[in-house]
Amino acid sequence: MPDDWMGRPYGDEIQTSTSSLGPRIPDLHFIEKIAKPHGIDEVFAISTEVIAVSDWVNLKCKYGCQRYGKSWCCPPETPPPDKVRSIMKEYKLALVLSGTVENPYLYRNNQRKRRIQVTLWKGTLAVERELFLNGYYKAFSLVSENCALCPSCLYPNDCRFPQERRPSVEAFSIDIFETLRRIGRNFEIYKERLKPYRYYSIILLE
Repeated sequence: MPDDWMGRPYGDEIQTSTSSLGPRIPDLHFIEKIAKPHGIDEVFAISTEVIAVSDWVNLKCKYGCQRYGKSWCCPPETPPPDKVRSIMKEYKLALVLSGTVENPYLYRNNQRKRRIQVTLWKGTLAVERELFLNGYYKAFSLVSENCALCPSCLYPNDCRFPQERRPSVEAFSIDIFETLRRIGRNFEIYKERLKPYRYYSIILLE
């Protein structure tokens, strides 16, 4: 996979709205333009105060996920809940990126599933990169799904893509369901394998 897989800069600068009372909010229409080729059809800004960090999410990773202790992007390599809460205090604003995906291979471990996961991953990191280039130097992605950049993670050996690795929303102990409730967003639990579903990633902004 080439080093520039996230794509080249778009050239145009991101316009922002500024206020002495809060952080800069980027032009969300421009962000959507960057994100759309990656299947992301909605971007909205939220206060980090509404992001729910819960210990039970980390528990679900430890008891129920085969990647626990086997990936650079999963617990226990990712920060524990208390550390995440501390990190959140350094941010005031975040972006939520969302899209609809059909993934009939969700519960399988094959190349077709991996292609879908990498596409979702690339979209979030492409937006993060553009934000960084436009002055949001603290921008940091929490991706949807787990890392699939490699067919099999080399953990605990050196990561092949250290610049691109990011924790998922859940690996960062974030309760995405409660977070969506707090901002008045409806959601559905994915039940039927052949139906499309909404996915969510977060970029901590500033």
